[in-house]
Amino acid sequence: MLRRSAARIVRDRLTGNPAVALVGPRQCGKTTLARAIGGAYFDLEQEAERLRLDVEWEARMAGRERLILDEAQTWPELFPRLRGAIDRERRRSGRFLLLGSVSPALMTRVSESLAGRLALVELSPFHWSELPAGPTRDRLWLCGGFPDGGVLRPARFPRWQLDYLALMAQRDLPAWGLPSRPQATLRLLHMLAAVHGQAWNASQLGQSLGLSHHTVNSYLDFLAGAFLIRRLAPFHANIGKRLTKSPKVYWRDTGLLHALLNVADRTALLSQPWVGASWEGFVIEQVLVAMSLSTRPFDPFFFRTSDGHEIDLVLNLGRERWAIEVKLSSSPSPADWERLNRVADMIGADRRYLVSMSPAVSADARGGSVDLARLLELVARG
Repeated sequence: MLRRSAARIVRDRLTGNPAVALVGPRQCGKTTLARAIGGAYFDLEQEAERLRLDVEWEARMAGRERLILDEAQTWPELFPRLRGAIDRERRRSGRFLLLGSVSPALMTRVSESLAGRLALVELSPFHWSELPAGPTRDRLWLCGGFPDGGVLRPARFPRWQLDYLALMAQRDLPAWGLPSRPQATLRLLHMLAAVHGQAWNASQLGQSLGLSHHTVNSYLDFLAGAFLIRRLAPFHANIGKRLTKSPKVYWRDTGLLHALLNVADRTALLSQPWVGASWEGFVIEQVLVAMSLSTRPFDPFFFRTSDGHEIDLVLNLGRERWAIEVKLSSSPSPADWERLNRVADMIGADRRYLVSMSPAVSADARGGSVDLARLLELVARG
């Protein structure tokens, strides 16, 4: 079994907190990771499991075994019980590991009942540093990182992704509260694939779907909370130029993106007119996952002026600012580097990196031309 980088963070949080919530998309490996960490497991989507926990509650609270509570947000009655149990033994750590697939629903329960009593850890599908170098890692961009989605068994892509999204639209998303019919949800997902990496325009999508822009925005909120879509906010700076104010939208897992756009292999992917946007979103997601695993506080943005000056990813780390430009090329030109430097100067970036597929790395800790592997090493080092 491949080792998950988040395991260290979860174990660390369990030693210092009564409860930890491990959140992430469906099928990204939360249950496997939780079972590896250890504890008595309850799947709270199952009525029989809720009944078993209800009957055994007092005995479980008197015991010393950790409880793993999967899809905890599906049983609202649980949270007042957790609060009471934690408050009776506030100094006892590592008692509860909660798993959840819908961040807003889970966090609403947490804020109501468990504020100050619980630490939060996000688990993504497999990312770059978790996979062995070679064919498996090479498939990550095409297939995405879901353990069952083809990155480990390539024959499963893209059928697994299409089935996954169909079940999400038909069962999971409505059960979690998305007020949309499955057919309309699937149409929205396909449209979001078509605008991957672009500035968000709710009115335009709403017209295509026959919905108001308010409704489309609320649906996007839900999909972002379900860890399917990432919104990257624009960076604002006083530079005497008009700046883009709308966020950019990206599919967090490129395997889902490629399945929606009917791309089944790498050759087909590289022939698409939107392949640059796919690579950009992939690199951004890998960087942001690596930043999260580093446990350093950060805020991600993109930067774009009305006259076309742009940086794909801006990282604010408090005392330091990084500018990262992503280019789908094996031979970035000196002009690409000069362009990045000019725009990075506008925002006062301390570090600036041009990320490409070139194996020739010419960079130090302050900046330069790098491939993805080298950039992730720099992120991990800090």
